Amino acid sequence: MGGRSRTFVIVPAFNEEARIGAVLASMPASVDEIFVVDDASRDATAAIARASIDPRVRVFVHAVNRGVGAAIATGYREALTRGGEAGDAFVVMAGDGQMDPSDLDALTLPIRERRAGYVKGNRFAHPEVRATMPRARYLGGAVFSRLTSLAIGQPVQDSQCGYTAIAREACARLDLDALWPRYGYPNDLLAQLAERRIAIDEVCVRPVYAGEASGLRVWHCARIAHLVGRAWVRRVSGAQSRGVQPASSARSTMAGT
Repeated sequence: MGGRSRTFVIVPAFNEEARIGAVLASMPASVDEIFVVDDASRDATAAIARASIDPRVRVFVHAVNRGVGAAIATGYREALTRGGEAGDAFVVMAGDGQMDPSDLDALTLPIRERRAGYVKGNRFAHPEVRATMPRARYLGGAVFSRLTSLAIGQPVQDSQCGYTAIAREACARLDLDALWPRYGYPNDLLAQLAERRIAIDEVCVRPVYAGEASGLRVWHCARIAHLVGRAWVRRVSGAQSRGVQPASSARSTMAGT
């Protein structure tokens, strides 16, 4: 189409009435549209989002709680309905205030420059990560990042970071209906991207924590491990069906670029 690439921000939110207003107020001027997806919150999250004076904000509400992955998929679908360029960036910035808006433009740069189809924030690359990130999250994130890298056949340093950007053309190639809707969503999405040979990049982002209680439980870890294992089986099976040895670490490139 030849126009300017745009930036859409998807804000998945569940019971974030205390933080959603500040998150919306912090959106950089470079953002074109903001889609808040309230995942059936039991508080005033949706009402506060609707009360925003920012004309870029649109609010969508799930009738029942479906999970953070499902909320992000809803936002992706809405962004895809807007006409735009292949290089438009769909950014995920959660409603809990744990993502620094000053990192947003750097996160979308590889997409604007057509160097990647998907960009993940990398908290582990930040010099403050050990002092800022709770130890259990640090260790768990490091372990799952290593396992996810092995499963999808390419290196990912921070697989669990939710601060991400995806190009419109890459998002259009995903099977959004098949994505895991709850904890484990980032790992399942990475597997889809790797299967489709969509280039994945990472950008250093600041880890932000303010004493929020983590919703991660032991059974969530088991689910993530299952999804990672499933990704590995699918990759190996796919490689064998093509009669090739599965790659262990090479970065993929977006088909057609």
